[in-house]
Amino acid sequence: MDWLAPVVLKLSELGAWGPVFFILLYVAAAITLAPAFFLTVAAGAMFGVWRGSLIVFVGASLGASAVYVLGLPMSRSRLMARVTRDRRVAAVRDAVRGEGAWVMFLLRLSPLVPFNILNYALALSGVRYRDFAVALVGMIPAIVMYAYYGKVVGDVAALAAGVSAPRGPEYYALLVLGLVAIILSTTMVTRAARRAIERQRTGPV
Repeated sequence: MDWLAPVVLKLSELGAWGPVFFILLYVAAAITLAPAFFLTVAAGAMFGVWRGSLIVFVGASLGASAVYVLGLPMSRSRLMARVTRDRRVAAVRDAVRGEGAWVMFLLRLSPLVPFNILNYALALSGVRYRDFAVALVGMIPAIVMYAYYGKVVGDVAALAAGVSAPRGPEYYALLVLGLVAIILSTTMVTRAARRAIERQRTGPV
């Protein structure tokens, strides 16, 4: 936040170029693990709810894709190969890849899972990019809600100074939905991992 808030304040003064540089900033934030929540709320204050939501979705999608490009080679590295020698780790990794877009969509749907960390976790699990990209749609409810809060605050300078965005009933509704999504995705991955381990036990040695 020490470097991010002043940059956002500058972007709010760029006029027509603001959205372009905001998207580039979002990509940089995704790669560097900067707080995406602040950027999403700030987008609502700068561009309005729907325009801000669209700009954030484009920036977040490009940022997530950049992380995927950076993380995928690491998923095939010697270090990851060493880590996945443990059959339990390998089973969980295979389960995430096997369940594909649906599990990733549920994880994206939950505001309880940080956007930036999830990008790297999924990239390192070696999932297919097609599934990775399709699941990004799950970010939309949270993006719209946070952009709306930014619109309510209406002042980028206030947000940069540390004014908290209001949290109305829709926030807690999304929180409950996110918790349900986490439970469902965890259950699906756990079952798939258990099946993978059982196959390893009963398969040829």
